Amino acid sequence: MKIGFIGLGNVGAKLAGSLLRNGHDLTVRDLDRKAAEPFLARGAKWADSPKAMMAACDIVITCLPSPQACAAVMEGEDGLIEAVGPGKIWAEMSTTDAGEIKRLAAKVGEKGGKAIECPVSGGCHRAATGNISIFAGCDRETFETMLPFLKTLGRRILHTGPIGSASILKVMTNYLATANLLTLCEAMVTMKAAGLDLATTWEAIVISSGNSFVAETEGQVILNGSRDIEFTMDLVLKDIGLFQKIAEDNAVPLEISPLMIDIFRDGQKRYGVRANSDDIIRRLEDATGLDITAPGFPALMEDDEPEEPGYEVVPRGRA
Repeated sequence: MKIGFIGLGNVGAKLAGSLLRNGHDLTVRDLDRKAAEPFLARGAKWADSPKAMMAACDIVITCLPSPQACAAVMEGEDGLIEAVGPGKIWAEMSTTDAGEIKRLAAKVGEKGGKAIECPVSGGCHRAATGNISIFAGCDRETFETMLPFLKTLGRRILHTGPIGSASILKVMTNYLATANLLTLCEAMVTMKAAGLDLATTWEAIVISSGNSFVAETEGQVILNGSRDIEFTMDLVLKDIGLFQKIAEDNAVPLEISPLMIDIFRDGQKRYGVRANSDDIIRRLEDATGLDITAPGFPALMEDDEPEEPGYEVVPRGRA
């Protein structure tokens, strides 16, 4: 089957690279033609428009920074929907709004095509090696059709239910990751102020009940000084804003979520709209005058290629 991929950003480029590396017939597109050049040099084809890509491909994957960007690609001039027809599949791999994904999926269905939402989770650095997790929301038939390609892209694959379910769960996981990041920052700054060695602090966290995926990964990039987990503050605010909207729509009076939104808005004012998400620790560094780095602390290493079987389809109810 021929696959198209639109959106070659931090995550999209890694996912598209996995498809190309595993021998799939790939066509790419991005607003920045330069982002596509490494793929074209390795044998991928270029599409002049989303419509042209859908016409030439069996499956088109979008991985874009916002619901608005996705809607523009789908419904704009020469958009994907214009070329959708029977046998065509649209796969959305962005973190997006569940209501919007349902709306666009319905339009795809009206043209005779199928839609699947398959956002990824586990850190941008893992997307390059196929060790990332994938939530898949769609009917079972579409899931089975897409499964061979999802196996190429991720290691753990969970069919979450109908369209919309995966987006809701993905937003929830990003909310939890952000909460973990903020508490990790507070913990490390407090330990530094109390005179503790930061490398030892990190080791204590990762062998204890206080551990988390964020502590293991983002704790490293904070302490080694790079502060670059390939995720930016504008994307954090998009995701936790979507979670806040879900809560409001369902009359859940959250208390921590609004504080997190305020903290990241302040971070953007201080350090820039597209500052690295882990730069949020600088608010506490600035307030205390402390340097939260550990000289010689190792760089975050990308995971090795997964061992066989290389993927796991997670049964419903066990994520």
